[in-house]
Amino acid sequence: MTLKFKSTRGNKNLITASQAIVKGISEDGGLYVPCEIPKIDFELKKILEMDYKELAYEVLKLIIPDFTEEELKYCINNAYDEKFDTELIAPLKSASGEYFLELFHGKTLAFKDIALSILPYLLKTSAKKNGVNEEIVILTATSGDTGKAALEGFANVDGTKIIVFFPDEGVSPVQKKQMVTQTGKNTCVVGIKGNFDDAQTAVKQIFTDKELAAELKANGYIFSSANSINIGRLAPQIVYYFYAYAQMVKNYSIKFGDKLNFTVPTGNFGDILAGYYAKEMGLPIDKLICASNDNKVLYDFFKTGTYNIDREFLVTISPSMDILISSNLERLLYHISKSSKITNSLMESLNKSKKYDFKVSSDYVVGEYASQSETFDVIKEVYEKSGYVMDTHTAVAYASYKKYKQKSNDNTKNVIISTASPYKFAKDVCVAIDLKYKQEDPFNAIKILSDIWKEKIPAPIKDIDKREVIHKTVLKKDEIKNFVRDFLKK
Repeated sequence: MTLKFKSTRGNKNLITASQAIVKGISEDGGLYVPCEIPKIDFELKKILEMDYKELAYEVLKLIIPDFTEEELKYCINNAYDEKFDTELIAPLKSASGEYFLELFHGKTLAFKDIALSILPYLLKTSAKKNGVNEEIVILTATSGDTGKAALEGFANVDGTKIIVFFPDEGVSPVQKKQMVTQTGKNTCVVGIKGNFDDAQTAVKQIFTDKELAAELKANGYIFSSANSINIGRLAPQIVYYFYAYAQMVKNYSIKFGDKLNFTVPTGNFGDILAGYYAKEMGLPIDKLICASNDNKVLYDFFKTGTYNIDREFLVTISPSMDILISSNLERLLYHISKSSKITNSLMESLNKSKKYDFKVSSDYVVGEYASQSETFDVIKEVYEKSGYVMDTHTAVAYASYKKYKQKSNDNTKNVIISTASPYKFAKDVCVAIDLKYKQEDPFNAIKILSDIWKEKIPAPIKDIDKREVIHKTVLKKDEIKNFVRDFLKK
């Protein structure tokens, strides 16, 4: 029997993976999860012989099984090509005695490229499989990196439009410039007067607005998402955990079968949830260390069992993690509780009272966090020790891992998920290395970082400050719904 998907909140309808990819989110506001997480059906040791595309096929055929071999390989081959500046797609580097899985070698210099390079192909194939004739409107809220990666993936893709909402003053100058200069006749980028949670909440409300959905369907449109709330965004992220393990065995100091830890800088909980799926599928992961910045709602949750968003929202130097409502945590709650009733109750409590209580019984997801000063400190430390340069999000993970290791005395080998190129946050990275750059222009800091690091400026952001700003709209959060309606009437 083909693996089916269901909502975390109790909608009884079971659907296929391709249907879940098209829909993005369930009508009841829940996220789609597999009815059971599949186990790998091949000898694990074979991953040592596979390249990234081969491994992607073996993993994805299990989690999205209603795709034929031809369909899935078409999606994979079109995603993982010359768009990436390395044939490895996700190389593993060693520095300062630690290991960094570099996921920023795609066109937008962030880990989101890995999944958002393949999602447009998965979505178009899914639509065709299910006889969807309407134009698909991708609605996405971003804390910085998803937006550009989604725009790059869907720009000029026939049969789609994409609208991205981002906190106008809550992303780095480079992230913002990447989005507002995006070309493509089907693209729209909108700044929000508020934070990421405001944008994400508004988008989720649109997905569950049945009246608006019916109105737009009558006009030939249906909604879908490019956020990790879409299982088609989340599933491809599972692959690089297997790939990292294989590289550790082949190139570094673990034996096949040894357990491995991963430390993941976390905001919306999608990246680390992919690691949870990888472990459940059979990868020998010991601990998943959930690294938070000063917006440490997840750290507090794993420590106390209380998830509380009634707190100050902080704008930090790691803006992609500036999130209080971590959407994908809902999937973990469902998998651990094995109850849509419990999950729905927790989400209702969060909506009404801004908190809920749930003690995570999993012994392999642990929380840690790093302050802004600790983040600055480790960027400088690693650079001076090894010449390796981390972005601010990777640095949160590195600092968090150091604290975890000190507290736990856990000597299991660890891989740090490196989620973005330092060039996307060049100003803060330069300041961390030397305070003399504090007054430097953010775009000039890109050139300075290139001189410091002795690395060529990546083509996607070279001279980005000189590109024409195309998207200039800025809205209040309560104007989002009407904007979407009016945009789709044009």
